[in-house]
Amino acid sequence: MMPNTPSEGSILVVDDETSLRETFHFFLTREGYAPVLTAAGYEQALALIRTEKIDLIISDIVLEKSSGIDLLKYTRQNNIDCPFIIITGFPDVSTAAESLRFGAFDYIVKPVDKEALLRSVRLALQQRNLELSRRQAEEERERYRIFLDAVFKSAGDGIIIIDEQQNIVKINEAAQSLFDTLIPGLGVGSQLGSEIVDSEFASLGDDLLRVLRTQKEVTEHRFECRTSDNNLKILSICASPLMMDGDTLNGAVIVIRDMSLPPGAPHGNRNRFHRFIGGSLSMQALYTLIENVGRVDTTVLVTGESGTGKELAAEALHQESPRSSRPLIKVDCTSIPENLLESELFGHKKGSFTGADKDRKGLLLQADGGTLFLDEIGEISPMTQLRLLRFLQERTFYPVGSDTPIVVDTRIITATNVDLKEKVQSGSFREDLYFRLKVIDLILPPLRKRMDDVPLLVNHFIKKYNSALEKKIYGISDNALSLLKSYHWPGNVRELEHLIERAVVLCPGTTISTSELPHDLILSGFPVSETKPAPTAASSEETDLLKPHAIYTGEQPNGEAARILETLAKCGGNKAKAARLLGMDRSTLYRKIRDLDLDLSVIALE
Repeated sequence: MMPNTPSEGSILVVDDETSLRETFHFFLTREGYAPVLTAAGYEQALALIRTEKIDLIISDIVLEKSSGIDLLKYTRQNNIDCPFIIITGFPDVSTAAESLRFGAFDYIVKPVDKEALLRSVRLALQQRNLELSRRQAEEERERYRIFLDAVFKSAGDGIIIIDEQQNIVKINEAAQSLFDTLIPGLGVGSQLGSEIVDSEFASLGDDLLRVLRTQKEVTEHRFECRTSDNNLKILSICASPLMMDGDTLNGAVIVIRDMSLPPGAPHGNRNRFHRFIGGSLSMQALYTLIENVGRVDTTVLVTGESGTGKELAAEALHQESPRSSRPLIKVDCTSIPENLLESELFGHKKGSFTGADKDRKGLLLQADGGTLFLDEIGEISPMTQLRLLRFLQERTFYPVGSDTPIVVDTRIITATNVDLKEKVQSGSFREDLYFRLKVIDLILPPLRKRMDDVPLLVNHFIKKYNSALEKKIYGISDNALSLLKSYHWPGNVRELEHLIERAVVLCPGTTISTSELPHDLILSGFPVSETKPAPTAASSEETDLLKPHAIYTGEQPNGEAARILETLAKCGGNKAKAARLLGMDRSTLYRKIRDLDLDLSVIALE
């Protein structure tokens, strides 16, 4: 027998026999379904159907002054499409055929077997929930399509979408206007590769072939071309693979920006946006997306590696929304024990569990009218996933230990640095919740994909820590900056910030040099992933930094594992300090230690 599956709504039992109604009510409530409503006849059933949300109707075929078939016909004629189970004491081929013709889910003959009834109820509700999830997903996909189409049309940059044969399937006004002055006649239906093969855009054709062949993006490059009236234009072009169904290549997306603005004209680029710092193309696209998404009152899933600024994205979305004057409540789902997270989110009534000595407002209620940001959403338990899904569907919830629903107007923004799709495939995350959260997917670029922003970020952090540490540092040497721009940045912007804070602390003069940078960065410009030759004539500071290497010769894994272990050793085993130096959350460090199966016995942990 399958485990109890509580109903998503109400079950209505209709029968003029009191004993049968009470028996069915007992069976269903004992199985965990709630609420279970009952009606003694046709008119009473209609009154409940018109006022209550009904997810399943179980009706005897014979009712006083009417029949269960009449009730079934009424629901279908009024577009009430919940499953309907007919109960009969006089099985008849014609009535069975009629009930099925009008869409009855099942036809059960008296005397009713308890297990047969519960099995039919379970299957009917499962089918209904699947159908509701499918419809909701379709509606959300359509809303998302309309939203993306609006963004596509209104974008200031030129955007072109091609299929695998390089045929243009979509082109926005900005791109069409640009090509009208460069290659007249180019538009939807044109074969881009053949149209530009002998033009100044020939290099774009090479880029597209490379994208379609390797399924890897071609990063920004700029080239000169001339319009039909011989005016010079400088264009910045990026091309990325278009993946629509999992890993299936469907073509490519080309983004073109006209960089040939007249002197003194406003460029439109922003180096700052709320608490974000960066002027690269990927950040400009992110800023525009946040502005557009912020105004749309829907759920957003922020994804990206640790340290890319997911909390900053949530803050920016909230500030760009009509809810900006209301609360923004932030929750790190990994910082609250699993057995307390449900109470924290939904609140609880006094006495609902040991230690609940008073009523508590949940975070959902505290964020009423505003935004609730749930970070590390991939780590919540199955029960919390179910309760969150129900809230997103109904916009109501029950505090722990309470039978009274609470209605709130709270926008949900979630974030994760793990692949939720993989969690769905492994069965550890609900697929219906995944699609509910991913109405809009906001992907934050890693720092290594926007290295042009490194100088901006460095200068920002120098100013920040000059003020905080009362230092007078005016810049960074070209050598040190070059090293920073060649580093892989596994910890992203957070790692860069901690590195600059360290450099400001260590810097004895007014300019940060390579001497203030971590030694592993100086040696390679990449994270520790291979054996490095010992430096000659190392300074005493360099020697101290290298000492922990002696611990990791032999049994410990290379790469990221070695880097984590080395940092832990430098910090005397203090995980909070190590996470700070590594540029990652403490929860992320714990997860990496577990996933990499690191042996920490060689260092003294705090």
